[in-house]
Amino acid sequence: MIVCLAAAGLVLSLPLQGFTLAWTHSIEKTRWEEDYRVLSTAGGARLQLTEARIHGSGAGMEPPPDAVLAGGVWHYRPPLAPLERLHLARSDYVADYSICWDGRCRGLAELAGPPATAPEVELFACPPP
Repeated sequence: MIVCLAAAGLVLSLPLQGFTLAWTHSIEKTRWEEDYRVLSTAGGARLQLTEARIHGSGAGMEPPPDAVLAGGVWHYRPPLAPLERLHLARSDYVADYSICWDGRCRGLAELAGPPATAPEVELFACPPP
């Protein structure tokens, strides 16, 4: 499976089955992580959010009631249907997103350019060739 990253007219193919999307909360300055995997469905491939982690709690980032605290990090499984596309809004005024796979994280600026050039990024399962 391949995940596509689209930004500012560019489409980048990332050969991976799953990834972690990570960012720092703009006010609380704590890390938030979401794990996604490519899921094949009758309607085509989608992105499935499999787990989320919050490295703390605070303004606008309260963990849900079923979250489990382990090692100072809240873990939970959001009950979301598979997504056709994941839309990310970016700004020069907050820390950027990172995408992690194969034990390494890459900032969206490295992959898509700075937020001023690519203020919106979409992630989706690439259509088959």
